[in-house]
Amino acid sequence: MSTTKYIFVTGGVASSLGKGIIASSLAKLLQARGYKVTIQKLDPYINVDPGTLNPYEHGECYVTEDGAETDLDLGHYERFLNSPTSQANNVTTGRIYQSVINKERRGDYLGKTVQIIPHITDEIKRYIKFLGSKKKFDVVISEIGGTVGDIESLPYIEAVRQMKWELGTDALIIHLTLVPYLQASGELKTKPTQHSVKQLLENGVQPDVLVLRTEHQLTPDLKGKVALFCNVSKEAVIESIDVSTIYEVPIRMKDEKLDEIVLKKLGLPLGIEPDLKSWNEFLYRYKNPKKEVKIALIGKYVELRDAYKSIAEALIHAGAANECRVKVEWIHSERINEENIERKLKGCQGILIAPGFGHRGIEGKIIAARYARELKIPYFGICLGMQIAVIEFARNVLHMPFADSTEMNPLTEFPVIDLMDEQKNVVDKGGTMRLGSYACSLKRDSLAFTAYGKQKISERHRHRYEFNDKYLAKFEKAGMKATGINPDTNLVEVMEIPDHPWYLGVQFHPEYRSTVLQPHPLFVAFVKAVIENSQKNSI
Repeated sequence: MSTTKYIFVTGGVASSLGKGIIASSLAKLLQARGYKVTIQKLDPYINVDPGTLNPYEHGECYVTEDGAETDLDLGHYERFLNSPTSQANNVTTGRIYQSVINKERRGDYLGKTVQIIPHITDEIKRYIKFLGSKKKFDVVISEIGGTVGDIESLPYIEAVRQMKWELGTDALIIHLTLVPYLQASGELKTKPTQHSVKQLLENGVQPDVLVLRTEHQLTPDLKGKVALFCNVSKEAVIESIDVSTIYEVPIRMKDEKLDEIVLKKLGLPLGIEPDLKSWNEFLYRYKNPKKEVKIALIGKYVELRDAYKSIAEALIHAGAANECRVKVEWIHSERINEENIERKLKGCQGILIAPGFGHRGIEGKIIAARYARELKIPYFGICLGMQIAVIEFARNVLHMPFADSTEMNPLTEFPVIDLMDEQKNVVDKGGTMRLGSYACSLKRDSLAFTAYGKQKISERHRHRYEFNDKYLAKFEKAGMKATGINPDTNLVEVMEIPDHPWYLGVQFHPEYRSTVLQPHPLFVAFVKAVIENSQKNSI
């Protein structure tokens, strides 16, 4: 196949309708039919990337293999497609303007007045086409953030209009809208969808496919009405009814023949019949668990669960792999103290301390780590969660009462966690942490090696602080072992307590690599340990 096809997914009526899930589901189906597919997110905010955004603002910051800090939707893309994304898969208005301004400063525009059209829209098109031309994908799906009518999204909509005009049948537009149900009258209302499409038409863009989010099944007459008012064929009006899990959506979209309609409109052969056997097996295990465990997820952003999206999804994947339902107890670390810790964690059979930055909620996390260590409750610490385990051990086992991280207390007497050497002269905050995949060598007699089944691994990072290895001998003598080391820098990547049912902390972020078809081995091992420990304690 020589010509790359481009699909654009826009949204209207309301945000958070699930453009990313629809894009991921379509990509999954096209991939299953034998096409090489990728998805990119076009984000209209002016930040260069979400790396400096508060999680309350934008949810989780997802990190790719090549060290890009990106939108959390890229996590969905990877979890559905089981293939990595890159810097090129997330484009923001900030990056677009930065690139255009840099070109203007170099004189690339030869004295011309720099404008939204053509300079900004040309730059958007260049980013969109890059994946198809350089990475050789058959189909590139571009999800446009926000909703139609947002002032920030207008340059992207204009770029889509231009590309549709230039590419003809090699481009296709899917518009996702909401069909609300009015309880008082017992009716589904199509008027919001009609207005949303009208807004898109005012910008010169005619959708080829409409995907309608709904709580109730759509009748053929209602679909026909939408098709008539919105200038699309009736077969291209797709129902996306609410489901119990996002992982059902590809199955629903296959039933609605979304992939077949898209391929037909793009002039592509249907290819092989999608083999979703493994996907359906995952869904069966997820929906029919043989047991249930409760795991406490302790963090300081738990009010917004999207801040820990990849961790929550990794626990779902690991639960299904163990034929177990993982019930997550979301606990705010600021609300934990010595007096209420037992009540807060009552009934929790495992404890996971999430990543984070800054001092807020740190003492609650330290109390929880001690509770897990002393009561032999399986413990999993990720990034800051590993550092918390180290600080707690230093204070309560090594008798360093004021041990801390220099992130929290720059003047601490016992800096068991310290700023990495290469970070000490960093001034700018955006994109300057230790980011992306790095190698790690595991010790054979360790929980980590048992989980992975191999000695050499590679995992993604996002941090500035590290274990201070001048204290390593004291830690290992007292019973906390470094079982994973970066072979190039000797950075400690994994810490464990062998004399414990399962107590492990990692400096990296394993949640980023967990997918539906390849659950992350550490999460699988953690959930398995929680199950076994709870069964042993119930005897």
